[in-house]
Amino acid sequence: MMRVGILTSGGDCQGLNAAIRGVAKALYESYDEIEIYGISDGYRGLIGADYRRMEPEDFSGILTVGGTILGTSRQPFKRMRIIEEDSVDKVDAMKKTVAKLHLDCLVIMGGNGTHKTANLLREEGVPVVTLPKTIDNDLWGTDVTFGFQSAVDIGANVIDCIHTTATSHGRVFIVELMGHKVGWLALHAGIAGGADVILLPEMPYDIARVGAALEKRRRQGKAFSILAVAEGALSRREAKMGKKELAAYRAAAGQPSVAYRLADELVPYAGGEVRVCVPGHFQRGGPPCPFDRVLATQLGAAAAGFIREGRFGVMCGMVNGSVAPVELESVAGRLKKVPEDSVAVRMAMETGVSFGV
Repeated sequence: MMRVGILTSGGDCQGLNAAIRGVAKALYESYDEIEIYGISDGYRGLIGADYRRMEPEDFSGILTVGGTILGTSRQPFKRMRIIEEDSVDKVDAMKKTVAKLHLDCLVIMGGNGTHKTANLLREEGVPVVTLPKTIDNDLWGTDVTFGFQSAVDIGANVIDCIHTTATSHGRVFIVELMGHKVGWLALHAGIAGGADVILLPEMPYDIARVGAALEKRRRQGKAFSILAVAEGALSRREAKMGKKELAAYRAAAGQPSVAYRLADELVPYAGGEVRVCVPGHFQRGGPPCPFDRVLATQLGAAAAGFIREGRFGVMCGMVNGSVAPVELESVAGRLKKVPEDSVAVRMAMETGVSFGV
């Protein structure tokens, strides 16, 4: 009898249910006798032994459904080995749940923090296989993560919609997209939506250069401009600050996010009103796009294949267009940032997009 557990951890995104379905369907095709257990609410459920045995019908009709049927939660990696007021040894509790269910493998779907804990479990002897999930596309070791393209589609659609009102009123609009530490989402949605300025965490901006880009458009007779800004974008001044200094500086500014700070700073350059649009959690909600449905299914089926081979301690990564096993120890704790010389950045610059640098 083969026994496999599945959990989803961290922020939800499009494609999780498609990936769960891909794993399950491939496992049912591979084994005559198999039990699949769904762990509720990510690592919280693994710690608290909150699970249920899944049946084949549980995986029907979920390919196009957003979110995760298993539920999810955020359990910070840095606190995993800290015993808190509840006196629970989290790592020991997770291992006990795996032992209680006699799991031959635990399939874990998540982003950067999730993979840190998955690697911790690997180090503790738990047989794990992971799938790369995040709208940020920032996981090391994979060309793309599922959820990313769906979020890009939404972000680009927001910019498309903003274009018409910006054009009608001759205004500057700032669209703030998700991405605390990396700017893949803002970069791709910005290019796809025809943004005039794209600001990323990896490329600290000079406000005067951003302003110059807006003034240049006005001189060219273009009354409106659109900025696609990652929520983690930094000015050159901010990039030189430590965490505490930066937090104090932003608190003193009295604005809720980077888009609103930029809106204030750009008024002298804009020649008119500066408006802000923050789509927020829309970007990771709703059904997965067809690309993500295919990708998540492909990665899910690959995970089942690695289980059949007894290949554990790996992430199912997309490498040069094909699924490949990527060792967890090489993934955990590493961010895939946007290189300043990336093809996408160069192409955007060549077509007149300003990055404020």
